[in-house]
Amino acid sequence: MENIIETKNLNFQFNKHKKIIDDLSIHVPKGSIYGFLGPNGAGKSTTMRLLTGIIPDDTNAIKLFSNTIESQQPQVFHRMGTLVESPALYLHLSGENNLKYMAKIRGISHEKIDEVLELVDLTNARKQKAKQYSLGMKQRLAIAMALLSEPELLLLDEPVNGLDPNGIIEIRKLLVKINQEKGITIFISSHLLSEIEKMCTHVGIIAKGKLKFEGTIKELSNNFDKCKVNYTLKNAMHWKNTFATNETIALEDENTLSIILNSKDEIPTFTKELVEKGASIFEIKIKEGLEEWFMKLTAN
Repeated sequence: MENIIETKNLNFQFNKHKKIIDDLSIHVPKGSIYGFLGPNGAGKSTTMRLLTGIIPDDTNAIKLFSNTIESQQPQVFHRMGTLVESPALYLHLSGENNLKYMAKIRGISHEKIDEVLELVDLTNARKQKAKQYSLGMKQRLAIAMALLSEPELLLLDEPVNGLDPNGIIEIRKLLVKINQEKGITIFISSHLLSEIEKMCTHVGIIAKGKLKFEGTIKELSNNFDKCKVNYTLKNAMHWKNTFATNETIALEDENTLSIILNSKDEIPTFTKELVEKGASIFEIKIKEGLEEWFMKLTAN
């Protein structure tokens, strides 16, 4: 499979005492939605700045579209759309005029404006000033500006940071739509594992500048075998005794029953069994799984 982004033993440091990026080798397949995951301070934003040329890659360890950035400058940046950090918008201008200004300085036909506004669902707010937009709308406008040049690759740094749940869902649906309808490869950095899991086809996990995992979402899920679930319910001892022959069920305390399941997919079935037997369930908590595995992985 062709990789649209590839780094080979990429290193970067601001001073000789501490490496920010440490022998990072990632492979982003063409047509994928690649989630670049890691806690704050892991090196995600620095990697993004290297990929976008904000920080020069003096070692030629980065390849975009199968060639080094240096060998393609400045043309390579016309094939990319980027949103790094907060959206750079002119808040006193309308959404439409922000796009017109961007189209003018990049030499792009205004005919694209209607298309990108519709794509990001801002057609009805096109005359509204950007300062009146919600944070989610501002993010969608910034993505529309990045899409004006019909890029093959879209790089987004923490695009859902600070958004409310509805805003996060809107951005997720938009990115999946862009990927599926336009065939644009999307590289998205984030510290929100649960959100990345819902939209990405591939992931790379970084901690302290080092790559800890790279592969598909399915391969990521296969890295942990079991899922521990705690049930808070009335008379937990009674329900422990009810399932006495099941060695995967344990009593955490007088109100909590713990069970080890093969995967999250088994939670509804076991919950239904408890309810049908008459259990009063007050709370269900997943204690181990993808997020727990991610936390352990990035803590090392």
